[in-house]
Amino acid sequence: MNLEAIIFDLDGVIADTAELQFRSWKKLMNEEGLPFNDEDGDLIRGVTRRESLRRILKGHPIDDSTAQAWMERKNRYYLDFLEELTPADRAPGLTQLIDDAVNANIRLAVATASRNARPVLEQLALVNVFDVIGDPSSVVNPKPAPDLFIWVAGYLHAHIGQTLIIEDSEDGVTAGRKAGFWTLGVGPGRVDHAHIRLQTLDETSLDDIHNRLVARVAVN
Repeated sequence: MNLEAIIFDLDGVIADTAELQFRSWKKLMNEEGLPFNDEDGDLIRGVTRRESLRRILKGHPIDDSTAQAWMERKNRYYLDFLEELTPADRAPGLTQLIDDAVNANIRLAVATASRNARPVLEQLALVNVFDVIGDPSSVVNPKPAPDLFIWVAGYLHAHIGQTLIIEDSEDGVTAGRKAGFWTLGVGPGRVDHAHIRLQTLDETSLDDIHNRLVARVAVN
């Protein structure tokens, strides 16, 4: 097992920007008199802004112009919240994992449903760490389709079977596995179907990840 590349999701993996997404949608829904709770927050992990709105509305009818206005408003709230972010908000264990991967000549990338990846990474002082940042503008079919992961791996010239995806969403892990990537799920039970499952990245190391993948290859 020769690990060539690691592809990181953004929200909930690189930093807890998933909480900023939650706060932004909640503010919008509260203003519109519509419900939004923790369960809704889980439903929108790893998917585009438009798909997030569709899942949140649960069939509540709005026209396209209203939907577009709501998404733009939500994004303004998110960008406002984003100004609170600093390098201290990097996910626990992330910096060490990135440093070890760079020292091992492993290529690094981001594949995210967020169109705000670059400003997030700038706030975290990470924008120059990654060889490519893939977002919904990179492919026709964004997550939960596997196309974005495949596009990013192609950009890196990395073999799918030698690439690890780190995700915190059920859709992201499912998409990665469907395409043949190795997957590491971070967070609660929604990522139990990942090849490796952790609560946080500071529970592991690059050597530990490699050894676990080698063991999985031996079993398969």
